[in-house]
Amino acid sequence: MSDRKPAGRFLDAAIGLLHRVRDEEADAVEAAGTLLADTVVAGGRLFAFGAGHSSLAAQDVVYRAGGLALMNLLAVPGVVGVDVMPATLGSALERVDGLASAVLDSSPLRAGDALVIISLSGRNALPVEMALNARALGVKVIGVTSLAYAARTKSRHASGTFLKDHCDVVLDSKIAVGDAELTLDTVPAPFAPASTVVATALLQAVLATATAALADRGVEPPLLRSGNVDGGHDWNGRVLEQYRDRIFYRY
Repeated sequence: MSDRKPAGRFLDAAIGLLHRVRDEEADAVEAAGTLLADTVVAGGRLFAFGAGHSSLAAQDVVYRAGGLALMNLLAVPGVVGVDVMPATLGSALERVDGLASAVLDSSPLRAGDALVIISLSGRNALPVEMALNARALGVKVIGVTSLAYAARTKSRHASGTFLKDHCDVVLDSKIAVGDAELTLDTVPAPFAPASTVVATALLQAVLATATAALADRGVEPPLLRSGNVDGGHDWNGRVLEQYRDRIFYRY
């Protein structure tokens, strides 16, 4: 019997969402992992981007123990995280036309690379423009978003499109509009968001798929180890040096 206290209800809701993405997004996860493996084998570079709290899932796969060393963060000043003051500025920047173009123009992204874009709603100008322009450069795009937003909200991009419309692979996080899993009669608004839990799990599933795909092709996956285990720093040093031309968070 599940715990009906708020903590138990939230964990049940999160577990339910994870079961859904496991069962309903398996093909998309496989396709995304294969795309990343293809990119690595072809000599391409890997990037991840997310705005606001969506950036947490992007950051989780960069310079990560147990993760692929080749995953780089594509950072947009004032948008990655909530450290900008005031925090509301980050939300405003997501709606600015042209910002993604300026970022891509000054980024190391090039044809043959792969970019993961995480955006819960997928409706703001920044993620839509980022995906659209990246593909125009010859970059493969994987989108992590909630398709419910595309069905129930309006795009904030001039094209009227959503992130999902400009991706090679789309992963649906299944998060309901509003990103709040719980309600109580004594609380005036829904609460307890689960989008970070699900987006992070989806991306780790994709990277696990990519890692296994590389090994199946006889390619040693460029994995990082924890610096808190014996030999971890030496291992990571060798990997970072071997792939220094595809790693941008070290230099």
